[in-house]
Amino acid sequence: MAEIHTLELGTMHNYVHLIIDRSSLSVAVVDPAWEVDKISTFCTAEGLKISAILLTHGHHDHINGVERLQQESGATVYLSRLEADHFGLNDKGWNSFEAPFQLQLGESEIVGVATPGHTPGGSCYHVDGNLITGDTLFVFGCGRCDLEGGDPRAMYHSLHRLLGEFAPETRVFPGHSYSTQATSTLAEERAGNPFLHCKSEAEFVEYRMLRHDQERSAPYGPVPRS
Repeated sequence: MAEIHTLELGTMHNYVHLIIDRSSLSVAVVDPAWEVDKISTFCTAEGLKISAILLTHGHHDHINGVERLQQESGATVYLSRLEADHFGLNDKGWNSFEAPFQLQLGESEIVGVATPGHTPGGSCYHVDGNLITGDTLFVFGCGRCDLEGGDPRAMYHSLHRLLGEFAPETRVFPGHSYSTQATSTLAEERAGNPFLHCKSEAEFVEYRMLRHDQERSAPYGPVPRS
């Protein structure tokens, strides 16, 4: 059974998640950025080997530590092909995949699913009842869709895909510390995330693009259904 260890790093409150398989003492690091030495120090202290680096998307604040960590660890880097194409990352020598993507980490199987919206080729990673959601699903929030390549309509469908594909008790690990709690479950998100209360794609687009940032500010807490 994989376990998730989270480090909050950098000036943008990034969460870097480490998927740990104790049976093989191997680790997959999701979105390594900022203080790479803290990632390496933790793994060394725990006797763990970094064997994979998984990217949820290509924004600088999520990938600025990839090359250093790869050089130090020899880990293989994975991201979606759409994301590599969009951000011009095909010359990095990283492994690009078509979702759904599967990676065996010791006794644990990691599955990557396509979740466009924040970026064209965004991905989330599921392992043993845990869902690492990058900038797609935050605790009681969701990622911006107004940056280059963002698409609020795609985001609406990605969020509902996560709700439909994974069990309510699935634990959510987002890409930033923007909320009143570090993690939640999909059941908690369905009940308290106002983006998931929108009854249609059109309502979601209007709320995400026009109203949300005027009505709420971080740290985000749960919003009861009206």
